[in-house]
Amino acid sequence: MNWRATVLTLFPEMFPGPLGLSLAGRARERGDWSLQTHNLREYGLGRHRAVDDTPFGGGAGLVMRPDVVDAALSGVLGAGDVRPVIYLTPRGRRLTQADARRYAAGDGVVLLCGRYEGIDERVLEAHGVEQVSIGDYVLSGGEPAALVLLDSVVRLLPGVMGSERSGLEESFSDGLLEYPHFTKPADWQGRAVPEILLSGNHAAIAAWRRASAETDTRARRPDLWAAYASRTSNNALPGTAGHRN
Repeated sequence: MNWRATVLTLFPEMFPGPLGLSLAGRARERGDWSLQTHNLREYGLGRHRAVDDTPFGGGAGLVMRPDVVDAALSGVLGAGDVRPVIYLTPRGRRLTQADARRYAAGDGVVLLCGRYEGIDERVLEAHGVEQVSIGDYVLSGGEPAALVLLDSVVRLLPGVMGSERSGLEESFSDGLLEYPHFTKPADWQGRAVPEILLSGNHAAIAAWRRASAETDTRARRPDLWAAYASRTSNNALPGTAGHRN
């Protein structure tokens, strides 16, 4: 399997960045996935390779031109390329672990990194581009967000992580935050590891971890907890009132 990532950016030198190291870097060296970057400036107009212009309706900043972005997308998307085209923008829907799994299960992704005030909406509509955000904040450009998205996906590709269980027990894998972790020493600066983790009782440990995950999710991410509680309640058998053994 060769999972392919193509990135359209004004700053190709920002890649592979951290993706050239650790798990992602070794997987790329093995050929588990590939990364190509294309400089949007190559598709720019005129002597200065302009890629942007002033916004209709007025306002601050510049907007990336639809003809330039269209030429770039048409130049990298070959016949039969079914990879999703993703534009990283704070206007997009929030990236989730489910999205990462969906992208990992495909042939790859084409990532469009905007700059300035963004990209003309018409070219996004014309190419059926997915608009995705990595969080409710604004970055100087889409490149850091593209690195985040790629890292979240590449680690899920077959063989990249050492243990398949690692991906099953992480935060968001079942709608909850992950349980807390502890290692040696068992007593550190007067803080002891929960006794249950030293008991060797695997059923009790699993129950403690589930309860801890639920407690932390309820306290730290009420949005996730509400969705999880609603789902588990709807899946409960009649007469159980949402109780889970």
